[in-house]
Order: sequence, then C-alpha cells, then structure tokens
Amino acid sequence: MSRAELLAEETIALFREKGLSLALAESCTGGMIAAALTGIAGASDIFWGSAVTYINDAKENILGVSGGTLKKYGAVSAECAAEMALGARKIYASDIALSVTGIAGPGGGSAEKPVGTVWFGFASERGSSSFLRRFDGCRGEVRRQTVEEALSYLIEQIKGEE
Repeated sequence: MSRAELLAEETIALFREKGLSLALAESCTGGMIAAALTGIAGASDIFWGSAVTYINDAKENILGVSGGTLKKYGAVSAECAAEMALGARKIYASDIALSVTGIAGPGGGSAEKPVGTVWFGFASERGSSSFLRRFDGCRGEVRRQTVEEALSYLIEQIKGEE
C-alpha cells in the first residue's frame, strides 16, 4: 500500500469515528486527493465530494472565491486557499473542507512563487485558515507530496480535536 493509501484509510477511519464529513477543493492536484480517498471502500461514509477548480474562473464561479482576491493575491495564495476551503464546505455542506492550490511545474513558477509552492486551506465551523508548503521534485512528485500533506494535515486536525 502506498503512503497516500494508508493516509486515506486513516483519514476515513478518523472522520467516521468522529461522525464528521469532508469536502475538498483541488487545483494543482486535479482530484488526486479525492481519488486517494475514494480508493478506500467506505469513503462515502465521510466524503461528500471535491470541486476540481483548475482555472481562476472556476474558483470564482464554483467555489465563490472573490475576484478581488484572485486579482490582488493570485490563485496560489493564502487568501485563495482559505476561500476555496470555505466554498467547498458551503457547496457540499460538510463539517470540514480542505483545499489545495499551487504550482506543480515544470513551468509557471516565479521568484516569489517557485515551482513546488502549494497553499492549503482548511475550513470548519470555527472558520478558515491556510498554510504554505514548498515541495521539491518534478510535477508528479510535487502533486504526490501535496496529496500526502493534505491527508496528514486532516489526520492531525482530527486527532487534535480529541
């Protein structure tokens, strides 16, 4: 079993144990986090869905990310990640939502936001937050590490509630 599969299994078990539901908003991973979760039997007990919003118009029109946020901070930002998570939580009516938006490469990076820059957003009834990670490697490695970090973070958050 891959690390992502093990993390997905643990995520589902923890959410099930706590009676919580989960939604996602994915950009740079293109649905890979959802695929990791739905690869586990019984995922439908806790997983409501994922909005794959790869372009800014989708982030704005589907998730409700502010056009002003996208213009001022860009899609790869703390502000966008937090708004994506809030939007996913709202459209799926889930207890928890997680979002990812980043630059997987090989192009698209800049000095300020190099390839491997990924913002994660988290939303719950307590509000939203975001955090930054920078990953090394090729496009596939950045995406794989993003999936693993997303699932690890969800596990930490749920265990932290205990």
